[in-house]
Amino acid sequence: MNSNLSYSSGASNYPLLGETIGENLKNTVAKFPQREALVCVEQNYRVTYTEFYHQTGMVAKSLLSIGLKKGDRVGIWAPNRAEWVLLQYATARVGIILVNLNPAYRESELEFVLQQAEISAVFASLQFKTSEYKKMLNNVKPNSKTLEHVIIFEEDWDNFLQLGDDITTSELQQVEQSIQFDDAVNIQYTSGTTGFPKGVTLTHHNLLNNGFFIGIRLNYSSKDRVCIPVPFYHCFGMVIGNLACTSHGACMVIPSSSFDPSLTLNAVETEKCTSLYGVPTMFIAELDLPNFDRFDLSSLRTGVMAGSPCPIEIMKKVQSKMNMTEVSICYGMTETSPVSTQTIIGTPLDKQVSTVGTVQDHLELKIIDPVTGDIVPRGIAGEFCTRGYSVMQKYWNNPEATAKVIDENNWLHSGDLATMDSEGYINITGRIKDIIIRGGENISPKEIEDFLYKNESISDVQVIGVPSIKFGEEVMAWVKTKDGVSITEDDLKEYCLSIAHFKRPKYWKFVSEFPMTISGKVRKVEMREISIKELGLEIAQKVKTS
Repeated sequence: MNSNLSYSSGASNYPLLGETIGENLKNTVAKFPQREALVCVEQNYRVTYTEFYHQTGMVAKSLLSIGLKKGDRVGIWAPNRAEWVLLQYATARVGIILVNLNPAYRESELEFVLQQAEISAVFASLQFKTSEYKKMLNNVKPNSKTLEHVIIFEEDWDNFLQLGDDITTSELQQVEQSIQFDDAVNIQYTSGTTGFPKGVTLTHHNLLNNGFFIGIRLNYSSKDRVCIPVPFYHCFGMVIGNLACTSHGACMVIPSSSFDPSLTLNAVETEKCTSLYGVPTMFIAELDLPNFDRFDLSSLRTGVMAGSPCPIEIMKKVQSKMNMTEVSICYGMTETSPVSTQTIIGTPLDKQVSTVGTVQDHLELKIIDPVTGDIVPRGIAGEFCTRGYSVMQKYWNNPEATAKVIDENNWLHSGDLATMDSEGYINITGRIKDIIIRGGENISPKEIEDFLYKNESISDVQVIGVPSIKFGEEVMAWVKTKDGVSITEDDLKEYCLSIAHFKRPKYWKFVSEFPMTISGKVRKVEMREISIKELGLEIAQKVKTS
């Protein structure tokens, strides 16, 4: 293999786990029976691994008692809570496929997923924020051919648990023994910004190994306590969070049902968490708290920042101000379970803050020319591809879409642009579709964002391309300033004089927040739509007079 090409494979000191999620949990319980497994601060819920295994067994028996069987799909529609985690492991133990329903779904999206995955039962919260889940489920249930059971946590959970009394432990064990690690265990629907959402179908082998090897890189042990403010319905919560914990005997700590910066830091302090997770916007919100200095974060050692490109300046503050000297950046996508690359603790600071690390254990990476498909030389940008145990089984009931992203050699094509340096470190430079092409120049939004983050007046910034008759696209920056700080468009234009003229934002918008998905990712598609609407006439007039 030409060492100058952008290809790497992940050697490992540990073999892949050839077991199901249920078998792995059972092994962890045997090793650490009295260690705390799960703490939910809001619900005042706290169990050891022995208690957790017993409770997931009760849930599993109840699932069997209502007629569900291996391979059936069960939806879960709720923010973070203890029952979410119990269902995650209970369904895995009996081979039921858990379908994560996005808490932000409206009725049309809910109805689509219920039908596409042929869901038999849904477990849901009564409501969340402005969404009345029970009412919405009742409205769409008549249109679903397969939905037979709706269990509302606040109303039906206790009665549901009693239904399992007629299932014997030997019956449960018999079902558990029939589960294979290559069986599907989870379906997560992509956001669907292009066409209908696609159901990413993931196996025990996919998810368990990814969680385990993430934990290896974080040096997890049974002494770790992990604060998980990211949503369980996404891989960040249920894999990087829960499965990384249970495969190493660590404790899962749920600070709140949905992200709240104060409740998160309070949970870190009171539960003496050693690890904290978040997307960059979450860490920014925590650092920006007026009473940030009041929280004792001395127990923290590590954590994960993922979900979107991590601003270098924010990473430095997380390491210095939050005691997270061993923080790790993870990169991947739902289709790869999710993590493909991760920074290793102890890597040089510049690699820690400017890359997404190196290839994860047992995986292969390559970066290719999006047009020719050839592997590009190191240092040259191309499309990031992954191959190995982490690649999804398929998009549920959608072979055409599956074939578009998994090629004949089993490489998963991410749609992300990346570079690989001489040591194998990966830098994500943006989405192929996000690249701004201005007058023939390719511009990376992330490069401009990283530059603007260095301005001390800016708390957060997002860069997009907007249409231009003259240049095809122009650069626009949405800026969130720090509390109490005043800065003008002219100030920022002057600040940008030190970068190439074609990279300087032509348009600026000052905001207090960005359009976000519920998992904390910025919706650049929506930002672009808003900007086109607001700037449309102005753009046309300026182009005509130039």
